[in-house]
Amino acid sequence: MTGSAGDKKNGLSDSADTIIREDKGPIRVISLNRPDRLNALDPSSIALLRRHLIDFRDSEDARVCIITGTGNRAFCVGADLRETLPPSTSFASAVFAADEESISAGNYIRGLDLDRLNIGKPLIAAINGYAVGGGMELALACDIRIAAESAQFGLTEVKMGSIPAVGGIQRLIRSVPHSIANTMILTGDLVDAATAGRIGLVSEVLAENDLMKRAIELAGRIASNAPLAVKAARLLATQGAEMAIQQALVLEQFVWGVLRDTEDRVEGRRAFAEKRKPVYRGR
Repeated sequence: MTGSAGDKKNGLSDSADTIIREDKGPIRVISLNRPDRLNALDPSSIALLRRHLIDFRDSEDARVCIITGTGNRAFCVGADLRETLPPSTSFASAVFAADEESISAGNYIRGLDLDRLNIGKPLIAAINGYAVGGGMELALACDIRIAAESAQFGLTEVKMGSIPAVGGIQRLIRSVPHSIANTMILTGDLVDAATAGRIGLVSEVLAENDLMKRAIELAGRIASNAPLAVKAARLLATQGAEMAIQQALVLEQFVWGVLRDTEDRVEGRRAFAEKRKPVYRGR
């Protein structure tokens, strides 16, 4: 199921097709589709992206999502500066509004805050070209980041009189050495893909033509594993990183207990004993 057909079925059709969805079995691919604007996002496309991510979260069939940008110039350069000027409404009124109303009322950063969505499934960022500002923040919110050799990364907000406000600063200083993170944050300068790979900002740097092939391969390997175990492992990796080690170890034991009697865990052991491929059902 690709693009508009799947979107219309789920009530996500959009005349401009600024966000494209494609399903490859259990793998969902979401492509930011404003290549003429370097995949910059205006409020309507931000709201549409949010709805697509919610649909992925709630889908029983989709297990892994790849986020990428169309074209070869940019993954995403964040908010479209020409369409995100301060609105006439007050910030306070937008903050206390429901999410979609808040986005349309000028608090568009809320739409890029993936933590609010509680997705709970793996997200892979396949980064082609520029990942700048909110685009880099979107990539940082993903569980796995891989990049084409052409990719460039930067939190450039200080150059525009603003700051990263969707977790960019907090995630970057937790992802790379502090001095490197602070240099990027305070100068707004870009780093290339080779540097991003060296400092651990991305896990792999690939030739342009190999980027999506590798993303699909990674997603397929994840999707072939037991769905509940993948969700549990992701939860522990995400939550445990913010906890003291002893608390994280206790949490791991309790989550192991939650999984202990699941059908999938029994199936995994039976399949191993019978030397066959397991059939996982997420139960």
